[in-house]
Amino acid sequence: MARSDPPFWTAIVALGVGGFAIGTGEFVIMGLLPEVARDLGVSIPQAGHVISAYALGVVIGAPVLAVLAAGWPRRRLLMALMALFALGNFASALAPGYLSLNALRFIAGLPHGTYFGVAALVAASLAPPDRRAGAVGLVMLGLTSATLVGVPIAAWMGQHWGWRSAFVLVGAIAALACVLVRRGVPDLPAAQGASPLRELGALARPQVWLTLGIGAIGFGGMFAVFSYIKPTLTEVSGLPLGAVPAVLSLFGLGMVAGNLVGSRLADRALMRTVAGLLLWSALVLGSFVFTAHHPVSAAASVFLVGTVVALAPALQIRLMDVAGDAQTLAAALNHSAFNMANALGAWLGGVAIAAGLGWTSTGWVGALLALGGLVVFGLALRQDRRARRAAAVPGGAQLPAASGSAVL
Repeated sequence: MARSDPPFWTAIVALGVGGFAIGTGEFVIMGLLPEVARDLGVSIPQAGHVISAYALGVVIGAPVLAVLAAGWPRRRLLMALMALFALGNFASALAPGYLSLNALRFIAGLPHGTYFGVAALVAASLAPPDRRAGAVGLVMLGLTSATLVGVPIAAWMGQHWGWRSAFVLVGAIAALACVLVRRGVPDLPAAQGASPLRELGALARPQVWLTLGIGAIGFGGMFAVFSYIKPTLTEVSGLPLGAVPAVLSLFGLGMVAGNLVGSRLADRALMRTVAGLLLWSALVLGSFVFTAHHPVSAAASVFLVGTVVALAPALQIRLMDVAGDAQTLAAALNHSAFNMANALGAWLGGVAIAAGLGWTSTGWVGALLALGGLVVFGLALRQDRRARRAAAVPGGAQLPAASGSAVL
């Protein structure tokens, strides 16, 4: 199906609204940590554990739900996942205390990875082969545009009507997404022969694990910085509290730009794009240590930190290429990796702050994580080359390489 066909765009819009709901729910809490901490009687770093609880839900929920629902028709599965996400957010708004909020954020995170994984597969199946990353990027545009529109609105609501109102808004958007998916997404069956056992076969592929490692480590830097962006902007940059939502919108604008550019680059040169974006991440995050001390340069850096999300569609396509016939689990695990990065980044950023290194120390943490992802990327290239040599037949000829195994 061509990308210009109406069914493609109807499906993309429906899937994107679901991504918008998830993106708003995932990122809004980062702009409301002081309010959550004050209401629940905990410190800001402790309130950051709520972020990690959600991320842990994604990490666990993505493989478990992807395997258990391997044979489900795609539209029905997407609707069920979005309904669970809506319920988790409505319940989060009613959480009576710190422990219950952590538990409910964990539950709300369970459908996140599987939703995006299945949505990516549906979008890629509706696009020409050379536009798969672009189609996945369009689905991810729902998540990135959430940081531009949904998160600032929800953060404004949280500041004026209490942080709980933000989760009510997220639940309502998720409920709307259920309706749109029912009406706009083709009723595609699961892949022929799909089963939990076949999906688990993805875990036997070294390149799957290495690609997940790139995301889990290399993507963590963005979360190390953004998890504590509000106190950094107010305490270090000197921004008034009322200006924070506007700066958060710049982060969202950076995510939108990064997602669009990153998916386009990934369609042209996948592995070069991954390497280049990891280097870009290290540069942007490391510079935040110095730029955070002035309101204007801090705002510009927040925009650039948002562009780091360009790595997401590239790694999504890489996983789909190396997963063989275990597409659902591999696609879902991509978001487990990103939320391991979320948990790791938020935790390490909190450790650095609690150790007295200051709010801007999150920039150093982020740069080191990006460089760690680059190390894993190098290991992936090395393993890929070894696999190619092992596949060579006698006489110097080489068997066809696995899809997506192109090297630099």
